[in-house]
Amino acid sequence: MRVARFAHGERIGYGVVDEDALVVLTGDPIVAGFDTTGERIPLGEARLLAPVIPRSKVVAVGRNYAKHAAELGNEVPTEPLVFLKPNTSVIGPGDAIVMPPESQDVHFEGEIAIVIGRVARRLTKANALHAVFGVTVANDVTARDLQRREQQWARAKGFDTFCPLGPAIETEPDWNDLRLITRVDGEVRQDGVSSDWIFDAPTVLEWITAAMTLLPGDVVLMGTPEGVGPLAAGQTVEVEVPGVGTLRNPVVAQSVATPA
Repeated sequence: MRVARFAHGERIGYGVVDEDALVVLTGDPIVAGFDTTGERIPLGEARLLAPVIPRSKVVAVGRNYAKHAAELGNEVPTEPLVFLKPNTSVIGPGDAIVMPPESQDVHFEGEIAIVIGRVARRLTKANALHAVFGVTVANDVTARDLQRREQQWARAKGFDTFCPLGPAIETEPDWNDLRLITRVDGEVRQDGVSSDWIFDAPTVLEWITAAMTLLPGDVVLMGTPEGVGPLAAGQTVEVEVPGVGTLRNPVVAQSVATPA
């Protein structure tokens, strides 16, 4: 089942994607389940939003594909390497990735994202997937020059608009056969599969929740395959996970500073 969050007129709601329509749900399915109102909205009449706004955090796994670690000159980690992105970095399909003036080397990183469905603390590999609501598509946008320069990655990974999510959540993924394809202006740059993860989803969730509680709606990014590279204003980046959807975002330069 694919679930989307949408805007239609003045309303923001949730719906199940059924071919070319949204079957409207009574509320946030993570909290309220899958009861429907009976209303159907044509997909062409709705604007899809980030399918979830993390309640507290986005947790990301670094270097979880061996070839990506190698392309940046890094060793393959012996245990999951995790970092945080703020929930204020989340945007949805069609929203613009804004190039901050503080960086001259902003990269795309297409990723598969896990959406948490219940409070999760000290999970084990055996029960970890029971805490998962589903998977969506993500782009772990990174200011690579800042990442290289600073020991902590919070700034390099945490700018506003640096975590596009969407367009939908697949609640019954095939964990062994999730393919990820990233395109920039239509050209394929990344093509990876979940079977290439160094640390699989249960291992990652066990590792994270030994240190911190994951809340319903929190998101875990599972790492990026090889092929990352720079973005420039005017380009469009697409990250596709077949069966989940294609996350498409234009790239723009920051023109006017936003007042505090």
